Amino acid sequence: MSTTPAFLSAQDLHKTYRVRSGLFGASRTLHAVSGVGFDIPAGNTFGLVGESGSGKSTLARLLLAAEPATAGTLHIDGQPLSLRNTRARKAFHRLIQPVLQDPYASLNPMMRIGEIVAEPMRVHGLLQGKALQARVTSLLESVGLMPDLAVRYPNQLSGGQRQRVAIARALGLSPRALVLDEPVSALDVSIQAQILNLLKEIQRAQALTYVLISHDLAVVAYMSDQIGVLYLGEFMEIGPRDAVLRHPAHPYTRTLIAASETRVDAAATGALAAPTEIPSPVALPAGCRYQARCQHVTARCREEKPVLRGLAGTHRVACHFDLTPNTPYPHKVHT
Repeated sequence: MSTTPAFLSAQDLHKTYRVRSGLFGASRTLHAVSGVGFDIPAGNTFGLVGESGSGKSTLARLLLAAEPATAGTLHIDGQPLSLRNTRARKAFHRLIQPVLQDPYASLNPMMRIGEIVAEPMRVHGLLQGKALQARVTSLLESVGLMPDLAVRYPNQLSGGQRQRVAIARALGLSPRALVLDEPVSALDVSIQAQILNLLKEIQRAQALTYVLISHDLAVVAYMSDQIGVLYLGEFMEIGPRDAVLRHPAHPYTRTLIAASETRVDAAATGALAAPTEIPSPVALPAGCRYQARCQHVTARCREEKPVLRGLAGTHRVACHFDLTPNTPYPHKVHT
């Protein structure tokens, strides 16, 4: 367990929405995030993994203060998050910056690359003139791009180059943390490793804290120090990377490992293959949220909701039964 103080700490975060089915349908509550909590030591990477609809992107928006939490608290560098005025919001956004999934959609197609990278610094009044131009050049070089690309437009760059531009823009305010929301899923497989290695190099050089969000367990395994397995807005399992991957204690974690192996190697793993559809967050079952897809479900699972309980160290699982094997789980996810 790391003794480094937590830079980012979330306690019991909730996010709900009121939704309607049709023009005259009754209003119902959609539970996107339900009681999520974690601590991320400074300089570490916390990986959030789960299928589409698990609440990963909603949690990212809460961490970026793009939306307010319905309940719960978020602390940044020991201080409670406060966005009461423009000054507080600017201070927060200098601490945490996003790198989003689609580098083309996140870049203004009408702006040149140099203008895109310079924009956050100009908005925050940090630099201007020649000093700003020099900073843009330095940022482009730091992500492996030639400075002469500053005069081009996003559609003149490859997908990998555009994501490097997005990273350079995020670094312009000298943030302490990055929220990486599916940062390589829109890229060719041949380019993904380059971007992940770049992010690792930048993290080491600048002691950045990362929140990495992905549906790809292999990406999370490669990058993360800690892993949280999210399902229908709740953690099914959370802990150090090696503990979660080598001793997975929740059936859902094993399903994700099996799915990751299947994509890399067709060999059977003995784990249950998951259906493609995740249940609706507006019609949550009583008891365990994973019950409809679990091969170990019992009457207790249908009636009693499991809470996160400790296993070894900081490894925790929300399951009524201890499925942790005595030997490491035999999988091929790269760590």
